[in-house]
Parts: sequence; structure tokens; C-alpha cells
Amino acid sequence: MPTEPKAILAALLQHLGFNETTITEQKLDDGGLFLDVQCADSNRLIGRRGETLGDLQYLTNRIAFNQDDSAPRITVDVGGYRAAARDALIKKAKDAADKVRKWGDIVELEPMNAYDRRVVHQALREDPDIETQSVEVEGTDKKAMLLRPKRKA
Repeated sequence: MPTEPKAILAALLQHLGFNETTITEQKLDDGGLFLDVQCADSNRLIGRRGETLGDLQYLTNRIAFNQDDSAPRITVDVGGYRAAARDALIKKAKDAADKVRKWGDIVELEPMNAYDRRVVHQALREDPDIETQSVEVEGTDKKAMLLRPKRKA
């Protein structure tokens, strides 16, 4: 198995039958690495609600970290899907935060994977009125997000 993240992803894609792909690589400000895949059958690679894409990202990261524990965190996207989904998730989180501010009640977002929870946490971490918390959802491997008014000290 190759050791460079881009080559690892290319090998995984080839094993999955995606022989004609283009992968562009971009270093992120936080030290991570962004890999964007362009291919003919992008919907099959993205999967239902991005689950296949998430699994592909997980495998790419696991292989890279097993080979080099100083490897950067890798984000895999297909044709801009993750960027659009991220923008929609941030909008949903900010709308939920507005409800918390307006009504003072806890708002629970649907169960989501670790990547999506991280996006929500980061989107709201600077908000002076809102705190976020991940909570287990019984019977799944996902956690839901709770948004609540920040306790004043």
C-alpha cells in the first residue's frame, strides 16, 4: 500500500472500481490535507447521505496514520459534495442556535458522524450565548448534538 495520502486514496478508489479519477490535493491552514476526487460516477462514491464518502475518508485516514502516526488529518471530498453539505450543516446549526437564543430551550440536532459534529462544534464555538454537547444515541454508532444556552459564570 502506498504511503502518501493521495496515493492511498487513489489505490482505494482503484480497488473499488473507480479507475478514471482525478484527485487534487490542497494543504489546509490547520495542518490537514484536503483531497478532492473528480470521477464519472460521483453519486455512487458519495453514497446515501455521504456515508460512502465518510467511510472512504475514514479508511484513508486509518491507513495513513497506521503507516505514519504524524500524518495530517485528511478530508476527502467528491465533486464539492462535502463543501456544500458542510455549508448546509452550518446554516442548520446557526438556525438552531437562533432558536435556543429566542426560546431558551435545548435544541437537539439529528444523530451525525464525528466529522459533522466537529463542523457544528467549530461553527458555534465562538458564539457567546450557545454551548454544544455531543450525546450518545442508543442503538447507533452516532451521537446527536445538543445546543443549549451557555451558563453565565
